[in-house]
Amino acid sequence: MLDFVRISYRNKKGCPTEIYPTFVINNKSEDLMIRGGDFYAVWMEDRGLWSTDESDAIQLIDNELDNYVKEHQASFDGNYKIMYMWDSESGSIDRWHKYCQKQMRDSFHMLDEKLIFSNTKVKKKDYASKKLNYPLEEGSIESYEKLISTLYSPEERHKIEWAIGSIVSGDSKKIQKFMVLYGAAGTGKSTILNIIQQLFEGYYSVFDAKALGSSSNSFALEAFKTNPLVAIQHDGDLSRIEDNTRLNSLVSHEMMTVNEKFKSTYSNRFKCFLFMGTNKPVKITDGKSGLIRRLIDVSPSGNKLSPKEYKAIMKKIEFELGAIALHCKEVYLEDPGYYDNYIPIAMMGASNDFYNFVVDSYHIFKNDDGVSLKAAWEMYKTYCDEAKVLYPLPKMHFKEELKNYFWDYSERFNMDDGTRVRSYYSRFRTDKFGTETPTEQKEEHKPTLIEFQVQESIFDKECKDCLAQYGSSKETPSKKWDDVTSTLKELNTKKLHYVKVPEDHIVIDFDIPDENGNKCYERNLEEASKWPATYAELSKSGEGIHLHYIYTGDVNKLSRIYDDHIEVKVFTGKSALRRKLTKCNNLPIATISSGLPLKGDGKIVNFEAIKSEKGLRTLIKRNLNKEIHPGTKPSIDFIYKILEDAYASDLNYDVSDMHNAVLAFAAQSSHQADYCIKLVNKMQFKSKDISTGSTDKEAPIVFYDIEVFPNLFLVNWKIAGEGKPCVRMINPSPAEVEDLMKFRLVGFNCRRYDNHILWARMMGYTNEELFKLSNKIVNGSSNCFFGEAYNVSYTDVYDFCSKKQSLKKWEIELGIHHQELGLPWDKPVPEELWTKVAEYCDNDVIATEAVFNARQADFVARKIQVDLVRLLHGIDTVTVNDTTNTLSTKIIFGNNRKPQGVFNYRDMSKPVGPEQYEEYREKFGPDYKFRVFNENGLPMYRDFVPGEDLPEGYSILPFFKNYTFDKGKSTFMGQEIGEGGRVFSRPGMYGDVDDEDIASQHPHSAIAEVIFGPEFTKRFAELVEARVAIKHKDFEAAGKMLGGALKPYLNEEQASDLAQALKIVINSIYGLTSASFENPFRDPRNIDNIVAKRGALFMTLLKSEVERLGYTVAHIKTDSIKIPNATPYIVNFVRKFGEEFGYTFEQEACFEKFCLVNDAVYIAKFKDGKNAGKWTATGAQFAVPYVFKTLFSKEPIEFEDMCETKAVKTALYLDMNEGMEDVSKLEQELYAIRKGDREHERQKELEEIIAKNHSYHFVGRVGLFCPVKPGAGGGELLREGTDKDGNTKYYSATGAKGYRWMESEMVKVLGKENDIDRSYYDKLVNDAVDTISQFGDFEWFVSDEPYVCDIEGWPPEEDLPWYTDDDKLFQVR
Repeated sequence: MLDFVRISYRNKKGCPTEIYPTFVINNKSEDLMIRGGDFYAVWMEDRGLWSTDESDAIQLIDNELDNYVKEHQASFDGNYKIMYMWDSESGSIDRWHKYCQKQMRDSFHMLDEKLIFSNTKVKKKDYASKKLNYPLEEGSIESYEKLISTLYSPEERHKIEWAIGSIVSGDSKKIQKFMVLYGAAGTGKSTILNIIQQLFEGYYSVFDAKALGSSSNSFALEAFKTNPLVAIQHDGDLSRIEDNTRLNSLVSHEMMTVNEKFKSTYSNRFKCFLFMGTNKPVKITDGKSGLIRRLIDVSPSGNKLSPKEYKAIMKKIEFELGAIALHCKEVYLEDPGYYDNYIPIAMMGASNDFYNFVVDSYHIFKNDDGVSLKAAWEMYKTYCDEAKVLYPLPKMHFKEELKNYFWDYSERFNMDDGTRVRSYYSRFRTDKFGTETPTEQKEEHKPTLIEFQVQESIFDKECKDCLAQYGSSKETPSKKWDDVTSTLKELNTKKLHYVKVPEDHIVIDFDIPDENGNKCYERNLEEASKWPATYAELSKSGEGIHLHYIYTGDVNKLSRIYDDHIEVKVFTGKSALRRKLTKCNNLPIATISSGLPLKGDGKIVNFEAIKSEKGLRTLIKRNLNKEIHPGTKPSIDFIYKILEDAYASDLNYDVSDMHNAVLAFAAQSSHQADYCIKLVNKMQFKSKDISTGSTDKEAPIVFYDIEVFPNLFLVNWKIAGEGKPCVRMINPSPAEVEDLMKFRLVGFNCRRYDNHILWARMMGYTNEELFKLSNKIVNGSSNCFFGEAYNVSYTDVYDFCSKKQSLKKWEIELGIHHQELGLPWDKPVPEELWTKVAEYCDNDVIATEAVFNARQADFVARKIQVDLVRLLHGIDTVTVNDTTNTLSTKIIFGNNRKPQGVFNYRDMSKPVGPEQYEEYREKFGPDYKFRVFNENGLPMYRDFVPGEDLPEGYSILPFFKNYTFDKGKSTFMGQEIGEGGRVFSRPGMYGDVDDEDIASQHPHSAIAEVIFGPEFTKRFAELVEARVAIKHKDFEAAGKMLGGALKPYLNEEQASDLAQALKIVINSIYGLTSASFENPFRDPRNIDNIVAKRGALFMTLLKSEVERLGYTVAHIKTDSIKIPNATPYIVNFVRKFGEEFGYTFEQEACFEKFCLVNDAVYIAKFKDGKNAGKWTATGAQFAVPYVFKTLFSKEPIEFEDMCETKAVKTALYLDMNEGMEDVSKLEQELYAIRKGDREHERQKELEEIIAKNHSYHFVGRVGLFCPVKPGAGGGELLREGTDKDGNTKYYSATGAKGYRWMESEMVKVLGKENDIDRSYYDKLVNDAVDTISQFGDFEWFVSDEPYVCDIEGWPPEEDLPWYTDDDKLFQVR
């Protein structure tokens, strides 16, 4: 019985019994294999082989039907009908195709991965579908011997037989080689290939080498779909190969994605050995091409047999195949690694001009064993002229290619005569030409390291009569040198001392750090050992090295910098050698006369040059040529200095085109590359008055998005406007990206990602380099951004939006088609899926434009913010691409980058006594009004009169007695206070609830404490007051603020946009005061976020006072307080109390009925005003549209009300497991087994059962879903996670358990609105009713019956602490 088939029958009234096949969902079938979403192979027991012929599977199933009928015929009384597979009307074949193509997942072993000879015993798990028609055995190869020895020399014949033998032995599947038979027509290439075909009949396929080398042929691997062990092309052409990636992967047996026509893609690792005959040489592009180490080239001898003899021999060879195969296997097994290091020299000479140049210069390179780039380049230019090379390499590529022919390359190199050259190649690789081995060369050129020991110092002897003195406790000379009489011989040189050496005595100081910035003895030793041998000492730390020399030239002309972290120390005038002897060598002090850098004549820097852009460019170029400083780091420092000076001057310049050259120069630093690159990114390559954003205001607005994979860089964009098409740029060139930048680009979160990827491509980054950069950005690396790239865009939609959420959430909110890609971001994308990626990217471009249009109010606000910077400070370099934080900072501080010097911060727990009045008057400014607070921090409701005495403990500023902040925790009045604001709830059902809200609590806390100093706080206060004035349409008052800067926008059309702009700035400023990163608003002393904390402390004190007066506080949420059964008395108290602390309360709402569930959830009914009688819900439970409409508003339910947005940080999946076995208990059992220390024997079995009873469909991180009824095609909604051992595990998404779900878009497309499972929402409704019922009568609460207060005995008006006869306190303002 086949394990994937079950025979069933069904009885229909009045009809014969139908006997039909059913197919078992079993992805571990041992009789059937599925590949690429379709039938692949079936086991044929009678043949002992697998079959890939689907008709064999059909015949097997029909045989099962016949066998079943024979066994059970008596049960059917002859009245039955067999639903054969061959019968198209039976429907069985349709169910079979559905089973193979839709219900089964890929489960297969590649067939025929080893040779099966006619005398080989075959088992099922050999996965063989064929056999060779000859046995592998000894015999005569006389005819083969005659043929092969005529056509090929012994050396070339060995190559062919070694390759054939590797296939026969089975090792070819792991050998990364391919063979090219190269020669003129009629020389025997096809003869050998024909024999190979006969040897491996059924195991070979023919292929198109040209297609493999083409980047545009997505079906090139279709020729390998039968998984051949041998692939042959008789007349191939790799002379014009565009891309050898696919060929390299095929030869290397890497996992590849196969695209067959009319079938789904699948992955496979091909095991074939490639043979190709060609008349043209294989194109080998460079000395490190992957083809070099994989290609075995075979050339014929040119000898031939007579036609008659040839024909006779070829006939006989058919009878020698088994013996030929065995002979070749023996040749291979003699030395399987024989061609591991083979280099196809002849092929390189036939196709690679550069290789021929090296051959031409072979003796020069070998004799000198090295060459400078300058000399080699001149030799190359001469060769190209003489050899008529059509396409010489540019110098940059030449430099890199030449490295492949030398073991070592140094940016700076010391010659034997002491001179120093740049860009030097050494240790010529003769191994590339079949001569010396690399290991021999490496041993010959290994430098001798300096040997340091504790021993008598030669320096102490040589300089014994030199003046010397000990160092002081501060490690400086103890005396002036004019007063020193002691000499070195009188000192213990193992103590720190100073020596006045002769002026011709110089020291080379090596102080090279490791990658962590620490001094590195090993690196210093390696570098110092390359210098001429001389006396050497370790430095005081034991990590640095000092080389001592006698210099024969003028020491005054020596440059003090030799290279990064290598100094030339010269001791002239009063300078002396600082020394402490630890270890030294025993060589004499050598004499040196050349090779050291000199102070260049005429290289004095002319700072007048930075008065023009031309002069600035000249100075930068001179530094890049190291004409001013010989080291990379000092040159970069110098460029930074002149650009800073130019930026600070009035010079109008733009040298941004030199950025790449400076960056490349910085990257060449041997030990300070990171420092230099970071400094380059800080350089001001443009002057202030050159716009930092898009300069072409007339250029079209273009929306764009990018995708980055290891092998794919995609830029999609569209011009603004409905109906405009999306343009797809697949792997665009740097020039194409630069052209795109001429538009006004608009992206989503592009300032922190897309812009930098575009900039990197424009700089020449490859796809692989872009992928690495992308990973750095995504993983939060701090050194992966380009300063100029921030302003590639015209604006960033994510940044200017006041509502921060992902683009996917915007798509759902705006009703745009929501699409997730579902491809792993860290894997190459098969070329056939590039279109799918492009479609996904198109969707994001369209969504970006939609969000831009939907948030026009925010964008207008951004433009107003830019104008405010210009109007307030005359700064016109900011643009709509600058961030909200940047613009907010400019609005308040202008160009002041360090305003913190005038900031105020105080301990809020301590009173400020009258004796501190003058101090705080200076801090807070002359206009600040000081009020009086008693010893408990309660207001006395009067001004402080300067000079008056107050009782002990009284304060002229608000304070909060006994407030403490310890280890991140705040405590006040015995309660823990939240760090971001006060939150309190007393759950219950209430009536006549007054909701009093502080207008801009956090901003007013900052204003009351004058935290930015008087000048800047006043500007901030006017922003806040202007927004309030605009809100109340008091345009006249707003126009008087901020020096009249707001007047252009104070009209009915623009006022609301202005208010939005101010609101965004105000909120941004609060966020910056509490931010963890450095910014101009951040005060390092403000560790307890005093802006938010002050408001929290105040609300806690207010709650205490309200309750002391006999009222209930039901709820406090940061800046609002809700008081049930509120009277004018308590309303006025709250407002007056707030004014004393600098806060203005306004009535946010008055609720007739109010049910509070917890800190964040309540449902309430408005008592009066424009919303009288309407309901409002805060928090998830009652705000669910279905619940709110059903219980409260009574509005009709729409489709959108039954859609749920789900979002996770990992990924959402729909498990389409309906109809499959419930394996939840088995999963628990498996989890328990995995928790154990050892693998349980049942573990594998459980894993297999569980896997086949799930069908996970990827959704994405965000999705919009509807609960659907069982049987409607929904799945369990799960989020991806991992257990503690790192195993992938799926958990139910929040709120989704117990229901089946379908994406809302699909519900609409499929017309399944009636299949929505309303029981999900009915449960939410019932839960809401139960929740409210915990606090009172639900039916009364939702009825129209009014609330009646039954509390009496409110305090009289006269009890208010500020009461006078003239006050009208009951009038609610």
